[in-house]
Amino acid sequence: MKKLMLSFLGIALFFGILDQKVQAQSSSVSARVFAEVIEGITATETSQLNFGRFAPLEQGGQVHITAQGRRYASGNLALSGGTFNPASFRVTGEDGASFSIRLPSAPSVLRNLANDKTMMVSEWESEPPAGDGAGILLGGALAVSVGATLTVGNMNDNPVGIYAGTYSIVFAYN
Repeated sequence: MKKLMLSFLGIALFFGILDQKVQAQSSSVSARVFAEVIEGITATETSQLNFGRFAPLEQGGQVHITAQGRRYASGNLALSGGTFNPASFRVTGEDGASFSIRLPSAPSVLRNLANDKTMMVSEWESEPPAGDGAGILLGGALAVSVGATLTVGNMNDNPVGIYAGTYSIVFAYN
């Protein structure tokens, strides 16, 4: 029994010594952690998307405004004078930060203010092109232009009048 007790005591001392050696070999350190709050990204509409004046003929057609400001028609309609332009946005935020542009995924509806007839806006495009990392805020700002295609019916479907609607674009830091 004494032998067993001595063996047990020896084993306990051995593990106690090992535990002390492990503890003596450990180290504790205080580390630093950082975070930086930056200016939020904002966008301001500086110019509205405007397809200008046109006249639908027998079958209607489409009016296209590119992000670079070029306007042209397809189908059966005649372009007229008046103001037309792509939308423009001033995007601001942290200098040097990259951001993404998300254009509408669905068409936008324009309604005639007098009679509730509608036209559809689709085929959205932007400059710089939409997607992740689309733009860099050099100096904390960047201008973004947006164009699209307006589908117009004949004169019965889309009588004379002013048509208006809204759409949403998302600008976000990457």
